[in-house]
Amino acid sequence: MVSGTCNRPFTPSSDESSLTIVVNMSDARVSADPRAILATYSLGSCIAVALYDPVARVGGLLHCQLPSSTLDPERAKQNPMMFADSGMQAILEELTALGAQTKRLKVKLAGAAQMLDDGGVFNIGRRNHAAIRKLLWQHGLFIDGEDVGGSKPRNVYLSLSDGAVTCRSENVETAV
Repeated sequence: MVSGTCNRPFTPSSDESSLTIVVNMSDARVSADPRAILATYSLGSCIAVALYDPVARVGGLLHCQLPSSTLDPERAKQNPMMFADSGMQAILEELTALGAQTKRLKVKLAGAAQMLDDGGVFNIGRRNHAAIRKLLWQHGLFIDGEDVGGSKPRNVYLSLSDGAVTCRSENVETAV
């Protein structure tokens, strides 16, 4: 399937009891498989949004690069996951199709680091974080945890067995 769609098939990890579903940059994945771990790697100024419905036991992970599809509407049509606004809309639709209810979603954020912009000229990380917070508010969603900012990349993992989100940066794991 084309990158940017939420329902790409996943590949089992080496551990038979769990499945790792890799979420690439400008990408999202959803699953209802309790063995699944959604993972995204090298998250810098991009932001990851982990969503989990504990009743329906479904979850999704979005890895978006930029805050608004108005920056490049044509590119947003090709890959809505690149942008916070169009990516959030798409992943919420996919989760709802799997039985999630928006009001039950647990939300955790990670990323939004200050990468390759020491002077703070572009502030992509901060802009991504602000855009996601606004979108969540518009959907009536509240942030249950976040690991954002700083200047180091992160790997993010969402376990669908219980909705736990873990960040790993410089070989240190943090529960979000």
